[in-house]
Amino acid sequence: MAISYKDAGVDIDAGNSFIENIKPFVKSTFDKNVLGGIGSFAGAYELPTGYKKPVILSATDGVGTKLKLAIDSGKFDTVGIDLVAMCVNDLICNFGSPMFFLDYYATGKLNIDESTAIVKGIADGCKIGECSLVGGETAEMPGMYSDGDFDLAGFAVGIAEKDELDRTKMVKSGDILVALPSSGIHSNGYSLVRKIFFEELNYNFDTEVVKGERLIDTLLTPTSIYVKIFKKLKSKINALAHITGGGIVENLPRVLPTNLGAIVYKDKIKVLDIFKFMSSYVDESEMYRTFNMGVGMVLVVDKKNLQDVLENSDGYVIGEIIDGNQKVQMI
Repeated sequence: MAISYKDAGVDIDAGNSFIENIKPFVKSTFDKNVLGGIGSFAGAYELPTGYKKPVILSATDGVGTKLKLAIDSGKFDTVGIDLVAMCVNDLICNFGSPMFFLDYYATGKLNIDESTAIVKGIADGCKIGECSLVGGETAEMPGMYSDGDFDLAGFAVGIAEKDELDRTKMVKSGDILVALPSSGIHSNGYSLVRKIFFEELNYNFDTEVVKGERLIDTLLTPTSIYVKIFKKLKSKINALAHITGGGIVENLPRVLPTNLGAIVYKDKIKVLDIFKFMSSYVDESEMYRTFNMGVGMVLVVDKKNLQDVLENSDGYVIGEIIDGNQKVQMI
């Protein structure tokens, strides 16, 4: 008896069909620096010119248990955007401009339609984040993942001036903290989110928590990508903090020198309705340590640049830098 790879659960023909499906999405992200096309052993990217001391930056991340909601709801068009966002939003915090992106997609059994939607989302995220999708890996691994399950990992590479990497030296007492709004929960805290809504409250995907929206649409709103606004305001910003797991209290200190702290005024934060709802079931301190609360990125801005930043973004003031010991006071 002859046993094939397909008998073992891996369909090479399906994989080839999937590659053909995603080619137009991938190519749509290419810029002038991409060398070659799809199908080589490695993606090639020519370094941009104009840098005095260019440094290559890298960032990697996933989407976490937000993927479980995508799987259970059959809604796959946005998690790819989340994947790109989590990586490129980290790059810009070190003043890096994203150049290219790669993804790793692993599943138990390849579903061509679902997989195509996922990669289209990644391509959409790359276009928003102004980077090229130059490669990826799709792994069909029966026995490692249950039917329907999959995981995503992303890898972003950017470029920066060496002298601009360390933002802590730019931060000074009296600088103003400007919040850039998040689009929603983004991609952190979903184990707690799922426990609240689907274990404790027994809600379904169609339950309306935020007015006018199905719960699943609220929860799967893709993470905001802040690359364009960073490039626009780069010369006016001293530092940036991406507000992910740990919230403002744990992420903002990463851009503070040892002799400075920060005050954040909670009453100035434009807390999103989804967080207001969850706050009825979770202690306030836990909310601020787990979620972004409506703040996707915090900019540290010199007072003289504040008006320019506010006029050229949807940002708003939430606090200031003070003398201290790298701690954030939420008052």
